[in-house]
Amino acid sequence: MTVAEALRLAEKRLGAADVDTPHVDSELLVAHVLGVTRSQLHVEREREVPDGLQELIERRARREPLAYVLGEWGFRHLTLKTDTRALVPRPETEIVVERCLALIAGEPAPRVLDLGTGSGAIALAIADEHPGARVTAVDSSPDALALARENSETLDLDIDLHEAGLEAVEEGWDLVVSNPPYVDSLEGLQPELRYEPELALVGSGLHERIAATARTRALVLEVGDGQAEGVAAALGALAYRNVRITADLSGIARVVEGER
Repeated sequence: MTVAEALRLAEKRLGAADVDTPHVDSELLVAHVLGVTRSQLHVEREREVPDGLQELIERRARREPLAYVLGEWGFRHLTLKTDTRALVPRPETEIVVERCLALIAGEPAPRVLDLGTGSGAIALAIADEHPGARVTAVDSSPDALALARENSETLDLDIDLHEAGLEAVEEGWDLVVSNPPYVDSLEGLQPELRYEPELALVGSGLHERIAATARTRALVLEVGDGQAEGVAAALGALAYRNVRITADLSGIARVVEGER
């Protein structure tokens, strides 16, 4: 089967499975099995595709997240290993990192805590883009921590990783950042979420608990659609200054920050 034939087959199968972006996903899957970039596919249309593609297509057709099927995903300047031990790193979370970097830009060695690190995406991106930052990443899931540690070692980025929960924010930091669970229920949401760890997705009231407990100069939180105003008001009531809401690339109010 040639690249051109594989692309047609994959796009048809994924379209029938109601995948949102069957064309893009097909190109990424075929490029993955060939070990080339997506752009290179257009000059290799007649190249034979090796075995293994059909299995990947069927995994995606069952609505397994593309990042899990590929086993890796891009996040800012990094490529992270991805699997069911942690959430898929999402583009909106890149805005969280952007705001963190802005808040610590003038500090040579800020102490940063990433609460609920998952794959390590936020912590590792901060360590990569602010080399002087002393980054600690914690999670209550040993499996997620193991994945974050694998990413840290692969990328050769030194961060302190250990198992902990909300109590970690009380130690005293220059910046605390978190993408806590904020979905009320998975019912009615995209099927891909069934593959991601539910404990990292479903929860409520955690933004306010983090803000109330944290001993930090600055706090950055990712929030769900429609939650930003409420979280910002909570930060204001807790005497945070310079409370700010930032939208993601889709225009959704996604990040709430404040300073003390």
